[in-house]
Amino acid sequence: MKETNIEPLTLALPKGRLFDQTQEYFAKAGIHFSFEKRKLVAWDQERTLKIMLVKNGDLPTYVHHGIAGLGVCGDDVIYESGLQFNKLRTLPFGSTKICLAGKKDSPMDETKGSLTLATKFTKFTTDYFHKLGIPVKIIKLNGSVELAPILGLAPYIVDLVETGGTLKANHLEVIKKLADIEVYFIANPAYYKLRYKQINTLLQTIAKGDE
Repeated sequence: MKETNIEPLTLALPKGRLFDQTQEYFAKAGIHFSFEKRKLVAWDQERTLKIMLVKNGDLPTYVHHGIAGLGVCGDDVIYESGLQFNKLRTLPFGSTKICLAGKKDSPMDETKGSLTLATKFTKFTTDYFHKLGIPVKIIKLNGSVELAPILGLAPYIVDLVETGGTLKANHLEVIKKLADIEVYFIANPAYYKLRYKQINTLLQTIAKGDE
């Protein structure tokens, strides 16, 4: 992948667990990088890839505006952004599901009219239930969504569920899975048109992480 005379590709990675999984996956493909303390920009060992560390929810904005041409991002964040990207590859980690949950033994009753739901996925939730013809009142929360049913803010929540351990610990349960969530290697469409050869070479290299 060494192309020292070519302008480096730019890649945005999300902070947190998804970053750790991406770094490990890239390392299996021979792409190594690390961030010095408090720095938010790093390079791979051959300086063909300039990597930016950004907040998960901000990643689509950076890629949309071309600050980073490429990114690693989940379906949930892409959908909420309302922005369009080229999904170049599904990555073999970070998959989860987005679910409707509530107190145990409190099944959703769609016949009672509008549902009140707490979630940070406001666009997804609104679109999902409107497609079913079910009116909803959305209360936006940015964290600790599980508290909403416990404290009486909303009877139901829509949130990502991996093991279900947090729900169980708070006496909640999944009422319905709404969608599977995958993690994608995405590109700004204009950036991909201009740099597709270089990007495709990178994709071939990344695929070695599957072996």
